[in-house]
Amino acid sequence: MVTEYNTIDKVSEGEFRDRGSKFLAYAFPCIDADEAKAKIEALWKEHPNACHICFAWRFGVERFQDRYSDDGEPNNSAGKPIFGQILSFELTNIAIAVVRYYGGTNLGVGGLVTAYKTASKEALSKAKITIKKIQNYYSLSYNYEETGVIMSILNKWNTTIINQGFEHNQPIINFNIPIISGDSIEQELSQLKTTNLTLIKTV
Repeated sequence: MVTEYNTIDKVSEGEFRDRGSKFLAYAFPCIDADEAKAKIEALWKEHPNACHICFAWRFGVERFQDRYSDDGEPNNSAGKPIFGQILSFELTNIAIAVVRYYGGTNLGVGGLVTAYKTASKEALSKAKITIKKIQNYYSLSYNYEETGVIMSILNKWNTTIINQGFEHNQPIINFNIPIISGDSIEQELSQLKTTNLTLIKTV
């Protein structure tokens, strides 16, 4: 079982220039494609005069969701070199977008590969790479009388409580726990007949 992964903790930037063209790389921590698309869309608003915004991303820890785009550049001259840097740094849950401003001189496929690769590499070289433990996120509903037992179990397994509330007159706790302990806490909570434990997501 994979229990942790490498990613970056905040946005990092890199830059490369060649014969008047400027390549601005932005590396983002992301958890899914929707979040990555929103960040790329925001870059278009920030750089309305850019001629291309090429990108690559990877999400997941065992079954990866990968994608890269040349955004009109010659085939495999942009997205693939960007993605290659994600692989080289052994990262996931990340997107890299490179904004290009055209400088008036065609760089050729080789020049573009170097530019997109170098800008992406600089952004990742400046980033703080962190190791994150994979977490299971749960929603737990239970009878109020079991509060003491429930809290004892959650404390025992060092869970992180995200929020608490009430639904249909029952207390609800949303929490997360490292995936390595997920089966154990599921088994223990299942022994309480009035509890309802739902796995929301694994990230």
